[in-house]
Amino acid sequence: MKAAFEEAKKGLGEGGIPIGAVLVRGGKIIGRGRNRRVQDLDPTAHAEIDCLRDAGRIGSYADCTLYSTLSPCYMCTGAVLLFKIPKVIIGENRNFVGGEDLLKEKGVELANLNDKEISGFFRKWVNDNPALWDEDIGETKII
Repeated sequence: MKAAFEEAKKGLGEGGIPIGAVLVRGGKIIGRGRNRRVQDLDPTAHAEIDCLRDAGRIGSYADCTLYSTLSPCYMCTGAVLLFKIPKVIIGENRNFVGGEDLLKEKGVELANLNDKEISGFFRKWVNDNPALWDEDIGETKII
């Protein structure tokens, strides 16, 4: 989770949304990512998706674990299910609960670390950037 949190901090430093993810196989990080929606002007560039892109074509994901600093949204949940990633560890879900019930329903092992440092870090960002956060989670209001 430390590496995923470092990715989140890198994203913040780039002016992006501070969410990070890493993909691990056999105790080694094989993919790293951070939310790049702002940096890349890409609404699908969530941390988990960026992480999977970084890992590249690895064949089976059956022996991988995805670490994400925040509960995966439904798009990222879909990627976990599509690639049959068996285990997801999240840093916290106090600020956002994504597709956790669906992951569990489909047999994905899910662990929530409820990390207070990650939660506080992200909460401060959400409080400082409510419109950008709403956009990221599809809550932007049309006027």
